[in-house]
Amino acid sequence: MPEAPWRPTASLARLRERARLLADIRDFFGQAGVLEVETPVCSVHASTDPALDSLATRYTGPGAPDGRALYLHTSPEFAMKRLLAAGSGPIYQICKVFRDGERGRRHNPEFTLLEWYRPGFDPQRLMDEVAALIRAVTATDLPVERCSYKEIFQRTLGIDPHKAGGDELKSCAAAQGIAGAREAELDAAGWRDLLLTHRIEPDLGREGLTFVYDYPADQASLARVRDGDPALAERFELYLGGVEIANGFHELANAREQRDRFAQEQARRRSGGKAEAPMDRNLLAALEAGLPDCSGVALGVDRLLMWILGVDKIDEVLAFPLDRA
Repeated sequence: MPEAPWRPTASLARLRERARLLADIRDFFGQAGVLEVETPVCSVHASTDPALDSLATRYTGPGAPDGRALYLHTSPEFAMKRLLAAGSGPIYQICKVFRDGERGRRHNPEFTLLEWYRPGFDPQRLMDEVAALIRAVTATDLPVERCSYKEIFQRTLGIDPHKAGGDELKSCAAAQGIAGAREAELDAAGWRDLLLTHRIEPDLGREGLTFVYDYPADQASLARVRDGDPALAERFELYLGGVEIANGFHELANAREQRDRFAQEQARRRSGGKAEAPMDRNLLAALEAGLPDCSGVALGVDRLLMWILGVDKIDEVLAFPLDRA
């Protein structure tokens, strides 16, 4: 007999585990002296990242009698940085975030994100804290591995991702048997991402926590870029059980550079046939006022809970995913 669609997809036992996990996270940050904050879910601004699409709604009422577009945040990052610029000190937030078009075994368009910022921390120190948090909430002494982006490509595929051009990366993808690689037309960044997701990521974090750091500069997103040959983005990602769990940055504090990156992302959105997203001018003003030197990280709570419970479908840890919302 088919299951009634009104019922939750996660068992009550798993929902209790979710509640325990959230309580443990709050206890960890309470003991560390990190302030819990809340910021708006809806904003007149949206993410300009070409890889993300915001869900939108409309407000009609006082102040906007003809209606005003609002965007559900894909991350609380911009508003949290405004708090940092206002002198908040270390802060964290557990909230729902929203991303259009994302639905699958590990994706739901509405999901739970833990995000925190540490003034005075560099990425290495923040990696230490991420590992300490996960060990605390899982009550395990998971081993920790740290590898540069270059190291994981050389170890797995035998190529230097910073020096290899598009043709070499395409040949590698074809040799690896990635479907459609011989016909696809991508730039070097696209080929690197394809190789990472299809041939490298599934083996990361199988024995514990694997941090990957020093990404190519063209994947900096909101991270600082460290000069050198090659220039490298000061960011990291954390993998557990072959799945990306967290994404951290040494946060970009230069307002002019951030404005330029927003403009570049808008151009990529246009070239990809996507509508431009209204850039967050309040964030730019906050950066101009002065963002403290800090590192921040976003961690997927649902994916961490999936690993804790040993399940591989996000619906198994959500009360009501999209299909039953």
